[in-house]
Amino acid sequence: MKSIKDFNFTDKKVLVRCDFNVPIDEHGNILDDFRIQKTLPTIKYLIKNKAKIILISHLGEPNGKIIPILKLDKVKNRLEELLNAPVIMANDCIGEEVKKQILNLNQGDILLLENLRFHKEETDNNLDFAKKLSELAEIYINDAFSDCHRKDASIVGIPAYLPSGAGLLLNNEIENLNKILQNPAKPLVVIVGGIKVETKSKFIDKISEIADFILVSGLIKKEILEKNLKFKHPEKIISPADNLEALDISDDTIKIFKEKILTAKTVVWNGSFGKFEDENYKKGTLAIANAIIENGAFSLVGGGQTVEFLNKEGIISKFSHVSTGGGAMLQYLSGDFLPGLKALIQG
Repeated sequence: MKSIKDFNFTDKKVLVRCDFNVPIDEHGNILDDFRIQKTLPTIKYLIKNKAKIILISHLGEPNGKIIPILKLDKVKNRLEELLNAPVIMANDCIGEEVKKQILNLNQGDILLLENLRFHKEETDNNLDFAKKLSELAEIYINDAFSDCHRKDASIVGIPAYLPSGAGLLLNNEIENLNKILQNPAKPLVVIVGGIKVETKSKFIDKISEIADFILVSGLIKKEILEKNLKFKHPEKIISPADNLEALDISDDTIKIFKEKILTAKTVVWNGSFGKFEDENYKKGTLAIANAIIENGAFSLVGGGQTVEFLNKEGIISKFSHVSTGGGAMLQYLSGDFLPGLKALIQG
């Protein structure tokens, strides 16, 4: 797989797939710019290397319709603030008007195209749509690790038409995830919160081969029991001993979890514990975060809600690596080859 450092970008039109799918309020205001900030090194690298930069992303799930609060104008404004540089905004992501704007780009200019998912062809992985996007540029850089588990046109389609490589963020994500899969320092403690066991059961089963303990939330345990799921190493799975549907974990569970976390030399955490958005029920999730920080071991954290919580508490910088991806992180650690990475390798 080629990386951004394998190309000469001078005066080249570069299409960069970012993930600006950020949390927003009912007015479209950005609640957390973590994902925008994480792709800044790639954008700055391209500016320094005299590229003509075309950024593409989706936001939300408009299902092929134009939904005003899902327009990327607020993302454009935040990018301008963070880069301290102007960003041009397009009204669409394909079409003659967009082509004209690209023709007027100078070295170091940044053009942000409108929400890819305003076209349903994006999530349909329509090859004609991918081709239209590819015709806008000369090089494609994927910096959207968090979307690499999706078979969207802008993720898996474009590399068939353009010389392609991984951005700095995507490379960094893979390096850190490989630290878990390739000889992690032991004991390895894995923490799986939230719900939706169907998206996490494969991960739990696979990671149990190398993990020493897997701490799961009450709701995950409840789903395991209800669906009668079987795992290779059930003896490694530790769950709350009390009410599995509680809005927070109890002091007894916190004590057990903390003891395990403090023994770890490597910690992987995905998913919150309890209804943390309510101040009354954030105690358990905060106790887990503080135990990981107190331990000081290599820590890899991911998942939208978990990242949101750590940002809100102002402690996100105290973890070794915070992934931009939740589903992509779990899928990669489950041993699945992500479609977006496969497309970059195959070209």
